[in-house]
Amino acid sequence: MRNGLRIGLVLLVAITAAGCWPFRGKRKSATPEPVLSNSPRTVDSLWLDGQRAFNRGEWNGANKVFTRLGTAMPVTDSRMSRLNFFKGEIDLALGNELDAVRQFRRIADEAPDDSLAADALLRAGDAYSYLWKRAELDPTYGHTAMGVYQEIQSRYPNSPASRRAVGRVQDLNDRLARKEYLSALFYYKFKAYESAILMLRGLVAQYPRAPVVPEALEKLVLSYRALGYQEDIKETCGYITRFFPGTVGLVRLCPAVAGADTVGKG
Repeated sequence: MRNGLRIGLVLLVAITAAGCWPFRGKRKSATPEPVLSNSPRTVDSLWLDGQRAFNRGEWNGANKVFTRLGTAMPVTDSRMSRLNFFKGEIDLALGNELDAVRQFRRIADEAPDDSLAADALLRAGDAYSYLWKRAELDPTYGHTAMGVYQEIQSRYPNSPASRRAVGRVQDLNDRLARKEYLSALFYYKFKAYESAILMLRGLVAQYPRAPVVPEALEKLVLSYRALGYQEDIKETCGYITRFFPGTVGLVRLCPAVAGADTVGKG
């Protein structure tokens, strides 16, 4: 009896160790995660998920879906340009301006006849413009943005994007004029009037419609006055009267033009 019990216990231990206990689940083997198929249904489902995340402003989630779509969609899919456009907008929203430029330029350069090509170029210019954050900083990106906006007007002259680019160019010109003014103001404050005059005259000549021009003209007159350049004062005051008759301080700066007897007094 004892021998039979001992043999039974030995068999029980052996069965358990071998994983053959009838009430024990089978040992799971390590298997790789199932790979999503690239079927049209899968692509369409991912596309809808990406659009929903994008419309909700869930940039990281949308980026993840569209990145997955980049490998799932066939290159012949008509939505490929829109995919790159979405990715460019996401990069802009996340502050990755140069990555955004690459996405937008990819559309314009690889599919120049695509309906999104002109808009993609416009957004590429915007991305460069955003990189020039303040007027006093290096304007290299501002000049690059200007070149892209002008490229739109050359390649797609009749497009809505081209018409919008005109306003972007004007805005950049205003910012470039402001930078020139700040540089001239630096020289003016340190009484380096000749250098200030050169920059101010260049500003007025290159950006005559910029909002900062009246301020530049005021500093120009004051610089001439500090150096005693009466003829230049008279010429500049004539320009002010002709093009900026409502400039604040005209009477003080240009009394002869305003009706006084002499120029530069008052």
